[in-house]
Amino acid sequence: MKVQIYTGSMSLVAKSGVGQAILHQRMMLSEAGVATTDKWEDEGPIHLNTVFPDAALTAILARKKGRKVVYYGHSTMEDFKNSFIGSNLLAPLFKKWITFCYNLGDVVITPTDYSRGLLKSYGIKKPIYSLSNGIDTRFFAPSAKARRRFRDKYRIGDSEKVIISAGHFIERKGLPEFVEMARQMPECRFIWFGHTPLSMVPLAIRQAIETAPQNCLFPGFVSQAELRDAYCGADLFAFLSSEETEGIVVLEALACGIPALLRDIPVYSGWLTDGENVYMAGNDGEFVKKARAMLDGSLPSLTEAGMRTAQSRSMRATGERLREIYKKEGME
Repeated sequence: MKVQIYTGSMSLVAKSGVGQAILHQRMMLSEAGVATTDKWEDEGPIHLNTVFPDAALTAILARKKGRKVVYYGHSTMEDFKNSFIGSNLLAPLFKKWITFCYNLGDVVITPTDYSRGLLKSYGIKKPIYSLSNGIDTRFFAPSAKARRRFRDKYRIGDSEKVIISAGHFIERKGLPEFVEMARQMPECRFIWFGHTPLSMVPLAIRQAIETAPQNCLFPGFVSQAELRDAYCGADLFAFLSSEETEGIVVLEALACGIPALLRDIPVYSGWLTDGENVYMAGNDGEFVKKARAMLDGSLPSLTEAGMRTAQSRSMRATGERLREIYKKEGME
């Protein structure tokens, strides 16, 4: 069996979690002994990861050829909201469109039980499975050399505390809250990795970036290698997003052994637990309080438990689960 992973419009999502998920699917299938291609095949399953019109058309053509279509449900109406200018106004139409797209699949795969519940509530009639996007635990792993590279590049002293985050410049990712943390914790360095053209984001996001204190840095989009170095070299990963379907950066951070502080939101239910493998907070004041306690050792380290969580979602583990879905749905 050879699986086609459709890469149309890849240039539009390459710097996003969806782009990473496409790369991960190749890796997990390879680990499971399944060959993949990005060229059109006349038979065999095809993976679709975007809801752009070209992907929907490809699904229709594949179905006409009698091929099985695996549609990945990376997007929901809920995580479309509070993103770009006009996203809240367009959200109901977006919901209708993604429901149409996902119903073109024979199978829908979405990263978590939380996102599976959302998609089921949309009235999608196809089987929906929850399967993590996975993490390359051989690449994302603790490294003293990576830590040194990061600290040398950003001229960070060994005793200086650094808090990082990653994501697009969109409201739901918690960028304004991250900037406010930096303002309240001048004793620490704050670095946000990622970029979105400021013309696409609301005024509140532009103002947060433009008025950020001197201890808050925005280096822009960086390579996976540089982001891995940052995970290894920082003292805390603060991911303040208010809505996710999974959060690949969370898995990356946990795999690198960095303490993680997350917003307490439903998507983490069942696999991340406050006080067990991560710490969680519900408001700005609590974020600052917990961050300080994590940095000064008042709260015990949970990095070993976090790394075990990431290992359970390794490429090999997710590849085996994906192959089980194939078997169950008669794709092998």
